[in-house]
Amino acid sequence: MANLIGEVFGAAGAVLNGMGVTLKEMMSPTVTENYPDEPPVLQERFRGVHQLQRDVNGLEKCVACFLCAVACPSTCIYIEAAENTEQVRISGGERYARVYNIDYNRCIFCGYCVEACPTDAITHGHGFEVASYNTSPLVKRKEDMLVAIPVGAKPPVNELAETGGGH
Repeated sequence: MANLIGEVFGAAGAVLNGMGVTLKEMMSPTVTENYPDEPPVLQERFRGVHQLQRDVNGLEKCVACFLCAVACPSTCIYIEAAENTEQVRISGGERYARVYNIDYNRCIFCGYCVEACPTDAITHGHGFEVASYNTSPLVKRKEDMLVAIPVGAKPPVNELAETGGGH
C-alpha cells in the first residue's frame, strides 16, 4: 500500500514538474527572426557554402593535393590539377587546381574536406541560400567559390586567361 502511494506521488510530481516547464516556456518572450527582411544571425562555426581562399599575395592556396576529395564521404569534390610555370603562376605550390568543382546535390556539409586541407585552402563560408529547383546551379565551380583578391595584392599573372574569366 505504501509503495502504491509513493508511485502516485511520484507520478503527480513528474506531471507537476512537466507543467512547470511548460508554464515557464509559455511566459517567456517569443523570439522571431524576420529572415527575408533582415539577415539571419549565424553562429561563427556555421558550415555554409565552401570558399576557396587566397594567400596575402593573391595567389590561390589550393595546391591540388586531392586530400579534400579523398576525405569527402559523398565524393562530391572533383579536381583537375595543372602545373604552375614561371609565366603562369596561379598558386604558391608546384601545382594548382585548374578545375575545382563541388556538387552540392551530394555534399553533406560534414567539414571533412576543410579538416583534410593542409594549406587551409578550402573553408566553410556563411552562405546558405543554395536551394534550387534545378540541379545544374548546385554544381559550384572554382570561379564561384574563389574569394576576392586581397586589397593591395596584385592579381596572379594570366589568371583571367587561364580560368576563362573576364568576359
